[in-house]
Amino acid sequence: MQKKLLQSYRRHLMLERGLAKNTYGAYLSDVKHFLAYLKDQRLAWATITLQDIHNYTWALHELGITARTISRIHSSLRSFYGYLMLEERIAEDPTALLESPKLGQHLPEVLSTSEIDDIEAAIDMSVPEGRRDKVVFELLYSCGLRVSELCNLKMSDLFLDEGFVRVLGKGDKQRLVPIAGRTINELKLWFLDRNTITPKPGEADYVFLSFRRGKHLSRITVFHNLRMYAERAGITKTISPHTLRHSFATHLLEGGANLRVIQQMLGHERISTTEIYTHLDRSMLREQVLAHFPRNLK
Repeated sequence: MQKKLLQSYRRHLMLERGLAKNTYGAYLSDVKHFLAYLKDQRLAWATITLQDIHNYTWALHELGITARTISRIHSSLRSFYGYLMLEERIAEDPTALLESPKLGQHLPEVLSTSEIDDIEAAIDMSVPEGRRDKVVFELLYSCGLRVSELCNLKMSDLFLDEGFVRVLGKGDKQRLVPIAGRTINELKLWFLDRNTITPKPGEADYVFLSFRRGKHLSRITVFHNLRMYAERAGITKTISPHTLRHSFATHLLEGGANLRVIQQMLGHERISTTEIYTHLDRSMLREQVLAHFPRNLK
C-alpha cells in the first residue's frame, strides 16, 4: 500500500507539477523518512494530527537538524498531504496549520561536507599533534561523539576488529558506535605517535593524550584546536565540537539514514518527548551508517 502510494505521489510530482528530478527526489526522501517514523510510532499516515507532526519536528530538533532543513521537510509534508487531499484519500489536512521554524532564530550551525574537508586539510600534519587532532576531528564528526565522550575515551573502549567504539554517554549509559575503516586507519597511525608519550599515573588507558602533560585531552583543548583549524580554513561560522555532532546528524539524515539509526548513534534515549524507540540490531546500525554517511562514500 505505502509503496503504491509513493509511486503515485512521484508521478504527481513529475507529471502534474513538473518538478525537476532533484526537487521531487528530495520531496520523496523527506516523505519516506516521515512514513518510517510513523511506522515506528505505530501511527497511520491517513489519521495523524498536527501534534504528531510537531512530535516529529521535535525529534528532528533533538537530533540537531537545522531550522532550514526542518523547513524544507515541512514543505515536503505539505505537498504530500496536499496531494492526499486532492486525491480524496484523507478528509482533513494535518499540515494546514503547520508553522515552520523561523530561519532567523539561533540554532546550531551545521558545516557542509566541503567545509568539513577544508578544516581537516588545515590540520598541520608536520607537527606531533597533527595526527592526533586529525583523529579527534574524525571521531567527533564521523561518529557524532560529544566532546566529553571523546576526551574520556579509553583504549579498552576500542573494538577495532569488530568496527565499533564503546562510548560512555550521559547518565553513564553505554552505547556501541560504528567506526569506519578510514577512521580506524587514522587511529592506528595515531597510536604510533601515542607510543612516544609517557602517560602520567592513571592516564595510560586514555586514547588521546597531551604530548606536553602526558594527561588526557581536556574539552577546552579540543574546543580551542577546532576553532584554530576552522579559522585557518577560512570558515567564519561560530563552531564548536558540538557543531560536528550536529553536522553528522544532518548529513546522515540527508543521506537517507533511518531516524532510529541517528538516535542510536547520538545516544538519545528519547526520539520525541514521550516515545522511546525499540532496540536496533548492531549489524543494521553499522550497515546504515556506512551506507549513508557522506564521508564513507568517498
